[in-house]
Amino acid sequence: MDAYEQVCRNTVEVITEDDLRALLAQPQKKVYAGYEPSGEIHLGHLVTINKLVDLQAAGFEVTVLLADLHAFLNRKGTMEKVHELAEYNRRCFEGLGLKNVRYVLGSDLQLNREYELLVLQLSQQITLNRATRSMDEVGRQMDHPTVSQMVYPIMQMADIAMLGVDAAVGGIDQRKIHMLAREHLINFGYKVPVCIHTPILNGLDGKKMSSSQGNYISVADTEEDIKKKCQKAFCPPEITENPILQIFQHHIFPRLPGLIIRRPEKFGGDREFINYAELETAYGKAEIHPLDLKKACGESLAEILAPVREYIH
Repeated sequence: MDAYEQVCRNTVEVITEDDLRALLAQPQKKVYAGYEPSGEIHLGHLVTINKLVDLQAAGFEVTVLLADLHAFLNRKGTMEKVHELAEYNRRCFEGLGLKNVRYVLGSDLQLNREYELLVLQLSQQITLNRATRSMDEVGRQMDHPTVSQMVYPIMQMADIAMLGVDAAVGGIDQRKIHMLAREHLINFGYKVPVCIHTPILNGLDGKKMSSSQGNYISVADTEEDIKKKCQKAFCPPEITENPILQIFQHHIFPRLPGLIIRRPEKFGGDREFINYAELETAYGKAEIHPLDLKKACGESLAEILAPVREYIH
């Protein structure tokens, strides 16, 4: 596939496609994604990590923001705790293939005069209503938002400006924040970022992925745990909202050259697939049993994540 196809695959939207094409034609181009330090890096994070790997292959210089201050503002823990988690998360990202990229700790970038002045200038332009709406999908306990959570999206806009990037990657839940950046950064002499949005995948039970629900696979899980979790996962006969198929589309096929589903001859024998579209078609026609699909998912995912476990331990 060409660079444009590689950047756009497995995305929900790119704003705008014309801006992206123009950016790809530039000799130098920079992209970033920010991550609030969390206890475990799981398949939810891996969606944007895979996209950064795609962008690096397409010629982008990649920056990863370890957003310790953002996590603190969003009530994810003390500064000491999130700072400690940031270093662990960096090791996970490196193990997942994000090497030869720039890692920036949020508090190193954000606690300086120029940055803080830009945050205050932006805060004069953005209404409380828009700030609140931009945080609805990414904030904690937004029934009773704190002032700190209203500062969060404004800081994210300032991150884009101060990191000097041309593009921002995030889940589709980041869309409203990114649209604020596209609208307002130009007023202060900064470029309008290209915004690349990835889907929010389901948890293993088919519901929203959540650490509190335990319906996710961590990159640090053992091979045995990964296989067990896949075997227990929700896998309906339908294509839509099927978490196992989502893992194949967004995690397995982008990282493996193909897939062999191994079955006894009495159940049709082995089936080989070279891309996700072939697998989805076969499953939609009931040519692949859900149990066989889940078994292949667990084996493939364990193979993909094995280097990460070795790297971080």
